Amino acid sequence: MTYRLPPLASMRAFEAAARHLSFKKAAEELHVTPAAVSQQIKVLETYLGLSLFRRLTRALEITAQGEAMLPKIREGFECFAAAVDKVRVPADGVLTVAAPPSFATRWLVPRLPHFAATHPEVELRLASSGSAVDRPGEMRSLDDALPDMRTADSVLAIRFGTGNYPGFAVDRIMQPAWVPVCSPRLPSAERPLTTPDDLRRHVLIHDETVNDEERQPGWREWLASAGVTGIDAGRGPRFSNSVLAVEAALDGQGVALTLRPLVEADIAAGRLIVPFAGSVASPYAYYLVMRKAVAARAPVAAFREWLLAEARDACIAGV
Repeated sequence: MTYRLPPLASMRAFEAAARHLSFKKAAEELHVTPAAVSQQIKVLETYLGLSLFRRLTRALEITAQGEAMLPKIREGFECFAAAVDKVRVPADGVLTVAAPPSFATRWLVPRLPHFAATHPEVELRLASSGSAVDRPGEMRSLDDALPDMRTADSVLAIRFGTGNYPGFAVDRIMQPAWVPVCSPRLPSAERPLTTPDDLRRHVLIHDETVNDEERQPGWREWLASAGVTGIDAGRGPRFSNSVLAVEAALDGQGVALTLRPLVEADIAAGRLIVPFAGSVASPYAYYLVMRKAVAARAPVAAFREWLLAEARDACIAGV
């Protein structure tokens, strides 16, 4: 069968530019110049007889025709990758996992000895970055943060976000709740912590991992759910991620509102306490994200099965 197709290079340039909405970022990914990307786009537009982008002064917008074509172009490249993967010998047993710092440090790393014991054949490489957390207005952040997911042999991402990652295989790991925690040394006779109303006499520690009220509940939402009024929910120190906020709570600096799975080990060991009942649901969840082409590889399948089982066990245990 003969296929009438435009040059492959022009479709690669289009897919990368549409994903980044930037000729410059597409050029960096493809290791060419922005002018070369622009030229390839023009080749494709000439072939199709229509415009794929609106070139604005400081921005690039994809047209309705380009938006309609993009999903199938992406699917085609995924099929190309899958076909090559069937015959190419990958680096056996090597697996790279990228995760948010707080999840990696406080939930994943303590469990990795179990994975290593059950899968000694897998060489795990763990990376962590704040870019593994979805940011408001960054619908394409996965591609920007992890461009090598489309080229590396076995790369997985653990994301804290919406789960909306078009073109990738996605599993929800868990959807945690936000709870108040503090050091058991913090309450005293002068400043007890027996009811939520007692928080007016304590420092409120803020975790700004997401820093968007619509996507991450804060003290204002927690106090409202507990029926507490008259407390300034905005006072207290603010930390850019959960690890720092939890460390401040462990040090007795105040009461932190944080994700329960990240502190369950500290609660079980008595290093932290949940002074009273009450939680707020998280709009975000933790997701395992991967290219569809790598899903069947042995190290990827092994880690996915293990991780989801660990999460199920943790949820059953109330973590």
